[in-house]
Amino acid sequence: MKLKRSVLAAGAAIAIALGAAPVAQSATVTPAEVAGNAAVGTVRPMTSADVPNAVTTGAPQQWYADYVDGDKVEAYIVTSPSMNNREIPVAVIPARDADGNRVDNAPTVYMLNGAGGAEQDADWLRQTEGLDFYQNKGVNVVIPQAGAFSYYMDWEDDVNTRYLQGGPQKWETFITKELPGPIEAELGANNQRATVGFSMSATSSLLHAQHNPGFYDAVGSFSGCAATSTFNTYEYMRLTVNRGGSEPENMVGPMGSRHNRHNDALLSAHRFQDTNTKLYVSTGTGLAGETDMAGYYRDRGMDATTASAQAGVLQVEGGVIEAAMNQCTHDLKAKTDSLGMADRTHYELRNTGTHSWPSWREDLELSWTKTIKPAFGL
Repeated sequence: MKLKRSVLAAGAAIAIALGAAPVAQSATVTPAEVAGNAAVGTVRPMTSADVPNAVTTGAPQQWYADYVDGDKVEAYIVTSPSMNNREIPVAVIPARDADGNRVDNAPTVYMLNGAGGAEQDADWLRQTEGLDFYQNKGVNVVIPQAGAFSYYMDWEDDVNTRYLQGGPQKWETFITKELPGPIEAELGANNQRATVGFSMSATSSLLHAQHNPGFYDAVGSFSGCAATSTFNTYEYMRLTVNRGGSEPENMVGPMGSRHNRHNDALLSAHRFQDTNTKLYVSTGTGLAGETDMAGYYRDRGMDATTASAQAGVLQVEGGVIEAAMNQCTHDLKAKTDSLGMADRTHYELRNTGTHSWPSWREDLELSWTKTIKPAFGL
């Protein structure tokens, strides 16, 4: 790490000597600098008594019983001072090398859940077999297991829904200011990090990096919509936030308002220009692919009736959603290309694919090999 930073510094010095403007490097900003004067959270090990109930079942969320073993997957409770010291469950895959040994001074990947999250037992761990892909990759993986239907934004209004406990909803503050310092200290991490999201949180991952330039080496944004402040994109948000029992006006204010525009990642794409943050952005077209067919699920043991129903939902509902995300993604590509960012932004533009997990599981691997791993210098 020291050698790498010395080489970068030397390169910047040469560029200055030659009269060229040096390129700013990402991950030069520390958690303490991002937190500023804000209070940070406290960390303690999570126990089975801390597991909240899933909203959809009324039973304890499944991820803890299914995957937390104190070895490959650990669990912590981290408080959020900005949300009245609310206790947030956080799943962690600690960094290990190829031989399975714990690694100190490793980078951290923050994985943000989609709309339903752990509250609907639809979190990263449950949908990707415990994120086995990240085992032995030499990076820590941190997954906040709360915040369903929140877009992980700082909301304008206090709300109280089935998914969002009453009081202030300051999810960006928690994830970018209150969580990194204490959890990275707990894990003995270094100052390299990435943020990854899909669907709802694909917007969030972009925004968190834009609002904190120099804090993230890499961003993964799968099947999301960067824009939020035009009529169509605001209404896309409404469809998601309504499912959680609230309205986008409570979250970002009226369409086109200052707070709404602040949380529009298409409008703010220029904020990536002065950093070296690498981007991985993906989308399908909404046209059915192999993993959207009934035969795909029958081949995996699903009965014919259920497989047909599953395929029907994916091809209709998932197809419409992904077609909208496809347009959003092409708008973002046009913007980043116009800003001269093509050399550090990888767009995975699929010819087929609906808004569904098979594509996002593939994105896990592609975002690692094409963007996150190189950004970390691993």
